[in-house]
Amino acid sequence: MPFIRENVPLAPFTTLAVGGRARYWAELQQEDDLPELLDWAKERGLPHAILAGGSNTLVADAGFPGLVIHVLNRGIEKRESAREGFVRMAVAAGEVWDGVVQFAVEQGLAGIECLAGIPGSTGATPIQNVGAYGQEVAQTVVEVRAYDLRAQRFETLQASDLAFAYRHSRFKSEPGRWVVSKVVFELRQGAGAALAYEELRRHFERLAQPRPGLEEVRRAVIELRRAKSMVLDPSDPNHRSAGSFFLNPIVPAAAFAELQERHEALVGEGAIPHWSLPDGRIKLSAAWLIEQSGFHKGFRQGEVGISSKHALALVTYEGASSQALLDFAEALCEAVRQRYGIRLEREPQLLA
Repeated sequence: MPFIRENVPLAPFTTLAVGGRARYWAELQQEDDLPELLDWAKERGLPHAILAGGSNTLVADAGFPGLVIHVLNRGIEKRESAREGFVRMAVAAGEVWDGVVQFAVEQGLAGIECLAGIPGSTGATPIQNVGAYGQEVAQTVVEVRAYDLRAQRFETLQASDLAFAYRHSRFKSEPGRWVVSKVVFELRQGAGAALAYEELRRHFERLAQPRPGLEEVRRAVIELRRAKSMVLDPSDPNHRSAGSFFLNPIVPAAAFAELQERHEALVGEGAIPHWSLPDGRIKLSAAWLIEQSGFHKGFRQGEVGISSKHALALVTYEGASSQALLDFAEALCEAVRQRYGIRLEREPQLLA
């Protein structure tokens, strides 16, 4: 069984860099060690928590009173696919996600190139149904190997079992039940890059490149993300962030029409930025709602604030506390609720 340490600071293992300590801490290098670690905590009446890349985690100031298991298993394996023109790629949960995207691009495998630059680990991608610039992992995930704490065994879940939706999956519907160990993607061999996202298309139109390659798209996405402080860069003053702190709200078409009328009554004119979804619902911009509710990029309240590059990213500064960030986030939510009647949903998970 892996060595178990005591009283380990958790802030350095998260991108927000705030929060307290873990009472106990273990590094998971091999998936076979997971059941033994879980049994160790259970025998002592301790809660357990899973931490991987830490890019979507906010640690409470009081820390965590049980065992934190840090997922660090590694490995990328190419496999044959029954579908002509496709290749499967089995990736251990602890692999750094951006490295996985780079590996796929270098192998000429299309399907995740627009997800470059996203911090965190591979195991988190199907949990959150990570998406950006016109792609979601739900489009390429074919199966996930995960430990079922209820049945106390590893299971292989097919994509059809995972109930993928916008930033959602079965794993989020069943919190505390699953620990992801491996994710299998099915990617197209030798296919062109995806340019479904308008901002990305405009980027290549300006460069007069109508058919960019996978590597060109990967680099462009990183460039666009960097301009918004959405890549991990210690030299960036906005780097202590979890990226998008709130989900973009999705509302029925009728509710959107009412919201548009409400906005016009408030400001006199102007269309609300939105995207129509295939099911008829409307996705709104949480960043726009925040800015329209009186908070601008670069707004700071004590040792927490809003990124100077993107209103959807909340940031912490030296000396910040988790509670200060939560209180600030709640103030933003309340401002949006009062102005537009919409309740924003926090994306980072609270480890407490």
